[in-house]
Amino acid sequence: MLKVKTTYASHNFTLETDRAILKFGSKEGEFFPYDLFLGSLSSCFYYTLMEIYAKRRMDTPAMEIIVTGDKRKEVPTTLEWVEMDITVFDEVDEDQFSRFVDLASKYCSIHATISQVAEITHKINFKQSK
Repeated sequence: MLKVKTTYASHNFTLETDRAILKFGSKEGEFFPYDLFLGSLSSCFYYTLMEIYAKRRMDTPAMEIIVTGDKRKEVPTTLEWVEMDITVFDEVDEDQFSRFVDLASKYCSIHATISQVAEITHKINFKQSK
């Protein structure tokens, strides 16, 4: 069962689970709701990639995922587009990694949910150390 508790007191907003507490709002050091939303996509996608690598008994490469997006002007202002910019730092088979990204796109539940309202693109950069 999924459970998240949110508390709204004066100007102190928190999101809480059994594992952590996160501040959100519009002040310095707080996350906007769409920051959390795009961060959820990134983390779900990464964990899905980890599962794909684990099933093949392979180590997941080090990477950075930057998620950008834009909302529609009309209400409700759902996302219009999202770009996932994935930079891989470890040496990998580039074709295989690209296939794994395609698989993660299919199996990541948050990716599947967002793709119902927004176009999602993936940009992959390989920066292996020589």
